[in-house]
Amino acid sequence: MKIFGIFGDPIEHSLSPVMQNEALRALGIDAGFHAFRVTRVDLKDAIRGAAAMGFGGLNLTIPLKEKALELEFLRADELALAIGAVNTISFDQVSRIRGHNTDGWGALLALQDAGVSINESRVLLIGAGGAARAIAYTLEKEGAEISIANRSLKRAHELATSVGGMGFCLCDLEKLVGQADIIINATSVGMRSGDAGLFDGRLLKRRQAVFDIVYNRDTKLLQDARAAGSVAIDGVMMLVYQGAKALEIWTGLKAPVDLMERAVRRALAERAGETLVKNGKASR
Repeated sequence: MKIFGIFGDPIEHSLSPVMQNEALRALGIDAGFHAFRVTRVDLKDAIRGAAAMGFGGLNLTIPLKEKALELEFLRADELALAIGAVNTISFDQVSRIRGHNTDGWGALLALQDAGVSINESRVLLIGAGGAARAIAYTLEKEGAEISIANRSLKRAHELATSVGGMGFCLCDLEKLVGQADIIINATSVGMRSGDAGLFDGRLLKRRQAVFDIVYNRDTKLLQDARAAGSVAIDGVMMLVYQGAKALEIWTGLKAPVDLMERAVRRALAERAGETLVKNGKASR
Protein backbone atom coordinates (compact mmCIF):
# COMPACT_ATOMS: atom_id res chain seq x y z
CA MET A 1 0.00 0.00 0.00
CA LYS A 2 1.27 3.45 -0.95
CA ILE A 3 1.16 6.16 1.72
CA PHE A 4 0.33 9.84 1.13
CA GLY A 5 0.20 12.49 3.81
CA ILE A 6 -0.26 16.05 4.94
CA PHE A 7 2.21 17.75 7.29
CA GLY A 8 1.28 20.72 9.47
CA ASP A 9 1.11 22.17 12.96
CA PRO A 10 -1.71 22.22 14.02
CA ILE A 11 -3.07 19.37 11.94
CA GLU A 12 -6.04 18.00 13.91
CA HIS A 13 -8.52 20.13 11.95
CA SER A 14 -7.45 18.82 8.55
CA LEU A 15 -10.05 17.11 6.37
CA SER A 16 -7.55 16.29 3.63
CA PRO A 17 -7.40 12.62 4.75
CA VAL A 18 -11.20 12.28 4.47
CA MET A 19 -11.21 13.89 1.04
CA GLN A 20 -8.16 12.16 -0.42
CA ASN A 21 -9.00 8.71 0.89
CA GLU A 22 -12.41 8.99 -0.78
CA ALA A 23 -10.69 9.93 -4.04
CA LEU A 24 -8.11 7.14 -3.81
CA ARG A 25 -10.83 4.54 -3.29
CA ALA A 26 -12.82 5.89 -6.24
CA LEU A 27 -9.75 5.69 -8.46
CA GLY A 28 -9.02 2.12 -7.37
CA ILE A 29 -5.62 3.00 -5.92
CA ASP A 30 -4.33 0.84 -3.06
CA ALA A 31 -3.19 3.70 -0.85
CA GLY A 32 -3.92 5.63 2.32
CA PHE A 33 -3.71 9.35 3.11
CA HIS A 34 -2.83 10.38 6.67
CA ALA A 35 -2.24 13.58 8.68
CA PHE A 36 1.03 14.07 10.55
CA ARG A 37 1.89 16.80 13.03
CA VAL A 38 5.22 18.25 11.86
CA THR A 39 6.81 21.42 13.21
CA ARG A 40 8.93 23.85 11.20
CA VAL A 41 12.02 22.55 12.99
CA ASP A 42 11.29 18.95 11.99
CA LEU A 43 10.18 19.59 8.39
CA LYS A 44 13.50 18.76 6.78
CA ASP A 45 13.80 15.38 8.49
CA ALA A 46 10.11 14.60 7.97
CA ILE A 47 10.25 15.14 4.21
CA ARG A 48 13.45 13.14 3.87
CA GLY A 49 11.90 10.38 5.97
CA ALA A 50 8.80 10.30 3.78
CA ALA A 51 10.97 10.02 0.67
CA ALA A 52 13.04 7.23 2.24
CA MET A 53 9.90 5.29 3.19
CA GLY A 54 8.47 5.51 -0.31
CA PHE A 55 5.58 7.92 0.29
CA GLY A 56 3.54 8.68 -2.81
CA GLY A 57 3.32 12.41 -2.11
CA LEU A 58 2.75 15.09 0.51
CA ASN A 59 0.70 18.19 1.16
CA LEU A 60 1.96 20.96 3.43
CA THR A 61 -0.17 23.31 5.47
CA ILE A 62 0.34 25.94 8.20
CA PRO A 63 3.13 26.89 8.95
CA LEU A 64 5.30 24.92 6.51
CA LYS A 65 4.61 26.23 3.01
CA GLU A 66 7.27 28.93 2.92
CA LYS A 67 9.73 26.97 5.06
CA ALA A 68 9.83 24.19 2.44
CA LEU A 69 11.48 26.50 -0.09
CA GLU A 70 14.47 26.85 2.23
CA LEU A 71 15.31 23.15 1.93
CA GLU A 72 18.34 22.65 -0.28
CA PHE A 73 17.25 19.21 -1.53
CA LEU A 74 13.78 20.30 -2.68
CA ARG A 75 13.45 21.27 -6.34
CA ALA A 76 10.54 23.69 -6.61
CA ASP A 77 8.83 24.21 -9.94
CA GLU A 78 8.59 27.62 -11.59
CA LEU A 79 5.15 28.39 -10.17
CA ALA A 80 6.08 27.53 -6.58
CA LEU A 81 9.23 29.63 -6.87
CA ALA A 82 7.26 32.58 -8.25
CA ILE A 83 4.69 32.30 -5.47
CA GLY A 84 7.28 31.73 -2.77
CA ALA A 85 5.53 28.77 -1.16
CA VAL A 86 5.09 25.00 -1.58
CA ASN A 87 1.93 23.13 -0.62
CA THR A 88 2.48 19.90 -2.58
CA ILE A 89 5.51 17.61 -2.75
CA SER A 90 6.06 14.79 -5.21
CA PHE A 91 8.73 12.11 -5.31
CA ASP A 92 9.91 11.03 -8.75
CA GLN A 93 11.51 7.76 -9.83
CA VAL A 94 15.07 9.06 -9.53
CA SER A 95 14.55 10.06 -5.90
CA ARG A 96 14.16 13.77 -6.58
CA ILE A 97 11.93 15.70 -4.20
CA ARG A 98 9.88 18.26 -6.09
CA GLY A 99 7.80 21.16 -4.80
CA HIS A 100 4.60 22.51 -6.35
CA ASN A 101 1.86 24.97 -5.43
CA THR A 102 -1.81 24.24 -6.10
CA ASP A 103 -3.35 26.74 -3.65
CA GLY A 104 -3.77 29.56 -6.15
CA TRP A 105 -5.49 27.23 -8.60
CA GLY A 106 -7.86 26.09 -5.86
CA ALA A 107 -8.74 29.64 -4.79
CA LEU A 108 -9.35 30.81 -8.34
CA LEU A 109 -11.72 27.94 -9.15
CA ALA A 110 -13.57 28.42 -5.84
CA LEU A 111 -14.21 32.08 -6.71
CA GLN A 112 -15.24 31.23 -10.26
CA ASP A 113 -17.63 28.54 -8.99
CA ALA A 114 -19.34 31.26 -6.94
CA GLY A 115 -19.71 33.46 -10.04
CA VAL A 116 -17.19 36.06 -8.87
CA SER A 117 -15.50 38.12 -11.59
CA ILE A 118 -11.77 38.62 -10.99
CA ASN A 119 -10.60 40.86 -13.84
CA GLU A 120 -10.33 44.53 -12.77
CA SER A 121 -11.73 43.73 -9.33
CA ARG A 122 -10.32 45.31 -6.18
CA VAL A 123 -9.19 42.51 -3.87
CA LEU A 124 -8.48 42.95 -0.16
CA LEU A 125 -6.37 39.99 0.90
CA ILE A 126 -5.89 39.58 4.65
CA GLY A 127 -2.71 37.68 5.48
CA ALA A 128 0.72 37.30 3.93
CA GLY A 129 1.60 33.65 4.53
CA GLY A 130 1.96 30.79 2.07
CA ALA A 131 -1.71 30.58 1.06
CA ALA A 132 -1.96 34.36 0.73
CA ARG A 133 1.09 34.41 -1.54
CA ALA A 134 -0.47 31.84 -3.86
CA ILE A 135 -3.80 33.65 -3.98
CA ALA A 136 -2.21 37.07 -4.57
CA TYR A 137 -0.01 35.77 -7.39
CA THR A 138 -2.89 33.95 -9.10
CA LEU A 139 -5.45 36.75 -8.86
CA GLU A 140 -2.96 39.36 -10.04
CA LYS A 141 -2.41 37.22 -13.15
CA GLU A 142 -6.20 37.26 -13.65
CA GLY A 143 -6.22 41.07 -13.68
CA ALA A 144 -7.15 41.91 -10.09
CA GLU A 145 -5.88 44.92 -8.16
CA ILE A 146 -4.47 43.58 -4.89
CA SER A 147 -4.26 45.17 -1.44
CA ILE A 148 -2.59 43.18 1.34
CA ALA A 149 -3.39 43.70 5.04
CA ASN A 150 -1.27 41.81 7.53
CA ARG A 151 -0.21 41.87 11.18
CA SER A 152 3.38 42.46 10.01
CA LEU A 153 3.40 45.57 7.84
CA LYS A 154 6.82 44.59 6.45
CA ARG A 155 5.48 41.25 5.16
CA ALA A 156 2.40 43.00 3.76
CA HIS A 157 4.59 45.41 1.81
CA GLU A 158 6.86 42.62 0.54
CA LEU A 159 3.97 40.55 -0.80
CA ALA A 160 2.13 43.56 -2.20
CA THR A 161 5.25 44.73 -4.03
CA SER A 162 5.63 41.32 -5.67
CA VAL A 163 2.13 41.61 -7.22
CA GLY A 164 2.09 45.32 -7.94
CA GLY A 165 -0.27 46.05 -5.05
CA MET A 166 -0.33 48.03 -1.81
CA GLY A 167 0.52 46.81 1.68
CA PHE A 168 -1.27 47.79 4.89
CA CYS A 169 -1.45 46.80 8.53
CA LEU A 170 -4.52 45.22 10.10
CA CYS A 171 -5.32 48.56 11.72
CA ASP A 172 -6.23 49.83 8.23
CA LEU A 173 -8.99 47.26 7.69
CA GLU A 174 -11.78 49.62 8.69
CA LYS A 175 -11.08 51.87 5.71
CA LEU A 176 -10.05 49.08 3.30
CA VAL A 177 -13.13 46.85 3.66
CA GLY A 178 -15.52 49.33 2.11
CA GLN A 179 -13.28 49.88 -0.92
CA ALA A 180 -12.96 46.21 -1.90
CA ASP A 181 -14.98 44.17 -4.38
CA ILE A 182 -13.58 40.89 -3.04
CA ILE A 183 -12.42 40.31 0.55
CA ILE A 184 -10.36 37.21 1.28
CA ASN A 185 -9.30 35.94 4.69
CA ALA A 186 -6.08 33.97 4.14
CA THR A 187 -5.19 33.78 7.84
CA SER A 188 -6.03 31.10 10.38
CA VAL A 189 -8.40 33.48 12.21
CA GLY A 190 -11.75 31.71 12.49
CA MET A 191 -10.28 28.22 12.57
CA ARG A 192 -10.90 27.90 16.32
CA SER A 193 -14.15 28.33 18.20
CA GLY A 194 -14.31 31.73 19.85
CA ASP A 195 -11.91 33.48 17.45
CA ALA A 196 -12.69 37.19 17.33
CA GLY A 197 -13.60 38.76 14.01
CA LEU A 198 -10.96 40.46 11.91
CA PHE A 199 -13.10 43.58 11.63
CA ASP A 200 -16.59 44.87 12.35
CA GLY A 201 -18.91 42.86 10.11
CA ARG A 202 -21.21 45.85 9.73
CA LEU A 203 -18.62 47.32 7.34
CA LEU A 204 -19.52 44.70 4.71
CA LYS A 205 -21.77 45.58 1.78
CA ARG A 206 -24.25 43.70 -0.38
CA ARG A 207 -22.21 44.03 -3.58
CA GLN A 208 -19.09 42.40 -2.14
CA ALA A 209 -17.79 38.83 -2.31
CA VAL A 210 -16.34 37.51 0.96
CA PHE A 211 -14.12 34.43 0.75
CA ASP A 212 -12.80 32.77 3.91
CA ILE A 213 -10.27 30.05 3.16
CA VAL A 214 -10.90 28.55 6.61
CA TYR A 215 -13.05 25.50 5.90
CA ASN A 216 -13.45 23.63 9.17
CA ARG A 217 -16.27 25.77 10.59
CA ASP A 218 -18.83 28.44 9.76
CA THR A 219 -16.69 31.44 10.67
CA LYS A 220 -17.85 34.77 12.05
CA LEU A 221 -16.65 36.42 8.84
CA LEU A 222 -18.98 34.25 6.75
CA GLN A 223 -21.86 34.82 9.14
CA ASP A 224 -21.29 38.58 8.88
CA ALA A 225 -21.13 38.34 5.09
CA ARG A 226 -24.48 36.56 4.86
CA ALA A 227 -26.04 39.07 7.25
CA ALA A 228 -24.83 41.90 4.98
CA GLY A 229 -26.14 40.20 1.84
CA SER A 230 -22.63 39.67 0.49
CA VAL A 231 -21.62 36.61 -1.53
CA ALA A 232 -20.25 34.33 1.19
CA ILE A 233 -17.74 31.67 0.04
CA ASP A 234 -16.30 29.10 2.45
CA GLY A 235 -12.94 27.40 2.03
CA VAL A 236 -14.26 23.96 1.09
CA MET A 237 -13.93 24.27 -2.67
CA MET A 238 -10.44 25.76 -2.43
CA LEU A 239 -9.48 22.74 -0.31
CA VAL A 240 -11.08 20.39 -2.83
CA TYR A 241 -9.62 21.94 -5.97
CA GLN A 242 -6.08 22.30 -4.61
CA GLY A 243 -6.28 18.72 -3.34
CA ALA A 244 -7.56 17.48 -6.69
CA LYS A 245 -4.66 19.16 -8.47
CA ALA A 246 -2.20 17.60 -6.02
CA LEU A 247 -3.72 14.15 -6.57
CA GLU A 248 -3.34 14.56 -10.32
CA ILE A 249 0.34 15.52 -9.85
CA TRP A 250 0.94 12.38 -7.76
CA THR A 251 -1.03 9.88 -9.83
CA GLY A 252 -1.50 11.34 -13.31
CA LEU A 253 -5.23 10.56 -12.99
CA LYS A 254 -8.18 12.95 -13.09
CA ALA A 255 -9.45 13.53 -9.57
CA PRO A 256 -13.14 12.92 -8.71
CA VAL A 257 -13.87 16.48 -7.57
CA ASP A 258 -17.57 15.95 -6.82
CA LEU A 259 -16.87 12.96 -4.60
CA MET A 260 -14.14 14.87 -2.77
CA GLU A 261 -16.46 17.79 -2.06
CA ARG A 262 -19.20 15.50 -0.78
CA ALA A 263 -16.73 13.76 1.53
CA VAL A 264 -15.59 17.06 3.04
CA ARG A 265 -19.08 18.46 3.53
CA ARG A 266 -20.29 15.18 5.04
CA ALA A 267 -17.38 15.22 7.51
CA LEU A 268 -18.10 18.84 8.42
CA ALA A 269 -21.76 18.02 9.06
CA GLU A 270 -20.72 15.11 11.28
CA ARG A 271 -18.37 17.35 13.25
CA ALA A 272 -21.10 19.94 13.69
CA GLY A 273 -23.46 17.25 14.96
CA GLU A 274 -20.87 16.02 17.46
CA THR A 275 -20.40 19.57 18.73
CA LEU A 276 -24.14 19.99 19.23
CA VAL A 277 -24.32 16.74 21.20
CA LYS A 278 -21.40 17.78 23.42
CA ASN A 279 -22.91 21.21 24.03
CA GLY A 280 -26.26 19.65 24.81
CA LYS A 281 -24.71 17.32 27.41
CA ALA A 282 -22.77 20.19 28.90
CA SER A 283 -25.92 22.26 29.35
CA ARG A 284 -27.89 19.58 31.18
